[in-house]
Amino acid sequence: MKIVQILPELNEGGVERGVLELSRELVKKGFESFVISDGGKLVNQIINDGGKHIRFGVCSKNPLNTFNRVLGLKKILKELNPDIVHVRSRVPAWLFYFANKTLKIPVVSTVHGFNSVSFYSKIMTKADHIICVSSAIKEYIQKNYNTPEAKISIIPRGVDLTNFNPNNRDEKFIKEFKDRFDLNEKFIISAVGRVTQLKDLETFIKAIAIVQQNMPHCIGLIVGGIRRDKNGYFETLKKLIKSLNANVIFTKSQSKISQIYSLSDVIVSSSKKPESFGRSVAEAIALNTPVIATNHGGVLDIIQENINGYFFKIGDYKELANKIIKAKKLKFDGQSYIKENFSLEMMVKETIKVYKNLGK
Repeated sequence: MKIVQILPELNEGGVERGVLELSRELVKKGFESFVISDGGKLVNQIINDGGKHIRFGVCSKNPLNTFNRVLGLKKILKELNPDIVHVRSRVPAWLFYFANKTLKIPVVSTVHGFNSVSFYSKIMTKADHIICVSSAIKEYIQKNYNTPEAKISIIPRGVDLTNFNPNNRDEKFIKEFKDRFDLNEKFIISAVGRVTQLKDLETFIKAIAIVQQNMPHCIGLIVGGIRRDKNGYFETLKKLIKSLNANVIFTKSQSKISQIYSLSDVIVSSSKKPESFGRSVAEAIALNTPVIATNHGGVLDIIQENINGYFFKIGDYKELANKIIKAKKLKFDGQSYIKENFSLEMMVKETIKVYKNLGK
């Protein structure tokens, strides 16, 4: 089969990673894999993994050139003659919708997030089959768009168990990282992700200040990049840390995220906004690191309370502190659990099943 995935760009992000991994695995299984995007730093990886990339303007929301872009996309698709087109975002979905009027190519969409309820967002439910990354997303589109049950499959984002494997620890990196940030003999509690208000890092910091009263050797890590427009928020967080005398440090963005999860004793996701799935939660659990997360969104599918983590109410830093202390005692086989429920292998298998059912 010839599969085309369309997304705005190929830079950082969960959607991009999913496209990259699926393309690679499709090639391994003998499929022809094409990706159409407006380019980005991951293009070479698509090519190196055996896929093909076509650069086209599927990112811009400018309505003035929509007609020409629809014609251009139609020409590309006519030449490719794919068996399935898989749209990953709203702008590409709209462009494909009009380009496909006469081509009649079967289309799959993946709803990756809780997009605003609108006519514009509804395009993601107009596909022949819709993939939702969690039961929370499925409930969301059914509630807001009356999407038929038969058109939906829940296929969580898959964790690559080669990269997120406790047997593949990079001990050299871990030692250097611990030495650099003075983490040896510390109980490490990490929040991973870009520094934004939606992550509610104030709650994380307040919880660490409480935990360190019971565990003086604990330390909180905030691991993520700080965009220029978030410098004001960053300064607010630094003042809060100082006022509480909280043992929290910023490590900025790190490339070896799997090793951060591995060296951490607990991972915290204190996000105010519900995660559509929560791949970072699944990745941490795969490395046998317990996760404590706010009790909403896709993470409800992943965390088994009292087994591999806990939930807490949004903004309740006292409850979060209590759960961090409790999580110290959790021991579990996260690798087996993720392999059975949220692996990349399972994601690819279920996605191919959708493709083949439509391609008949």
